[in-house]
Amino acid sequence: MESESVTTPFGRRPMTLGMLLKQRRGEAIGAGTRRNKWKLFRSVCEARAGLGVSDRALTVLDALLTFFPGDELSGEKSLVVFPSNMQLCLRARGMAAATLRRHLAGLVEAGLISRKDSPNGKRYIRRNREGGVDEAYGFSLAPLLARATEIEAIAARLAADRQMLRATKERLTICRRDIAKLISTAVAEAVPGDWERISSMFQALLQRIPRAATPENLPPILEELETARHDIVNMLELHGKIQITSTNESRIERHIQNSNPESISESEPGLEPRQEAKPDHQPRAGLRSRETGMAGKDGEGSRAIARTNAAGLKSFPLGTVLQACPDIVDYGPGGTVASWRDLTMAAIVVRSILAVSASAYEEAASVMGPENAAAVMACILQRGGRINSAGGYLRDLTRRAERGEFALGPMLMALLRSEDRFKVLLEARGEQVNVGKEPGVSARQNGGR
Repeated sequence: MESESVTTPFGRRPMTLGMLLKQRRGEAIGAGTRRNKWKLFRSVCEARAGLGVSDRALTVLDALLTFFPGDELSGEKSLVVFPSNMQLCLRARGMAAATLRRHLAGLVEAGLISRKDSPNGKRYIRRNREGGVDEAYGFSLAPLLARATEIEAIAARLAADRQMLRATKERLTICRRDIAKLISTAVAEAVPGDWERISSMFQALLQRIPRAATPENLPPILEELETARHDIVNMLELHGKIQITSTNESRIERHIQNSNPESISESEPGLEPRQEAKPDHQPRAGLRSRETGMAGKDGEGSRAIARTNAAGLKSFPLGTVLQACPDIVDYGPGGTVASWRDLTMAAIVVRSILAVSASAYEEAASVMGPENAAAVMACILQRGGRINSAGGYLRDLTRRAERGEFALGPMLMALLRSEDRFKVLLEARGEQVNVGKEPGVSARQNGGR
């Protein structure tokens, strides 16, 4: 047991209040405190960042522990070791004497050892008659044992932080890889979305990753990346569901009723699309040959021919469309339809309500034109009770329009001639129902749109 008196430094080294407090703390060893010196040294190595010591200082501490007899540190034994600087340099892997003195001072400053200087500054031991230690002068390991519990707690905390940081880095790496590949997939598959903006935001997040990652500054960035990945996955899943729905619609299209059950002869001549009479055989054969030639030159030839055929669709006045399909007005901006733009916006709303896929509507708009596609959606809404699948019906009309076999006039006239629809329209306006007149004429006389 070393003396509990205060030991002041030898020579010109000054005494400080911090040295006094560290000496007293080093002497406050709990009763029965015991530690294996090498296990405790391992804990010191793990807690090095929290203790503020360098790896070279730990080399000196390792050398000091080799001079302590036995493997167990205990408060019942003398914890003072007294090697010479020469022996310490040899056991510290040949460290220079000046470097050794600097790291010994670092260990004292960190509160892991304390000096116990003799009257002349030498390190030695004085034994009693029984051979036991009477007095020893050198370096005391008592502060190391006194702080054993603290050191082990710091080591456990830092080990947990390292494990959490490693797991966070792994998650961040996987998240970076997922987002990069998902964006590449979306661009390659032509998935609708502002992928250039999303890619720029992703690169901005990557630039915020710090060089020195810590458990405090890395989790917020990981959370933002995981949120971005979740949003991208949702967009891709939604696109995949739309494609599946479109595929299912195309499989049942052959069972959909005829898009033009009424006879063309019922339409008014003024509402018929202008189509020139064609012979039955030669023009069709010529058309097939031109289609074959265009397809051979360019893969988009068939699409160009389809758009040429669909160009024959005649656009009808907005008032005629609204007179035939009054239900679409309720879905316009503010419950009104005053322009073709309002009708297009209402058609987009109706498309969602009728579960028509975005791809089906976009294809119809590219083939028929935006105005005609919106008018067709208004007609589908008006006849919704007699149509099994609105999406499949629209695709069927789009294909017929591509072949030049679809005209919007008969569909509008069939709705205009529907007596039930005409009565509902007049009753909604509070006007007199005149059954004997033509629906179109009566509506015009009564100020219909």
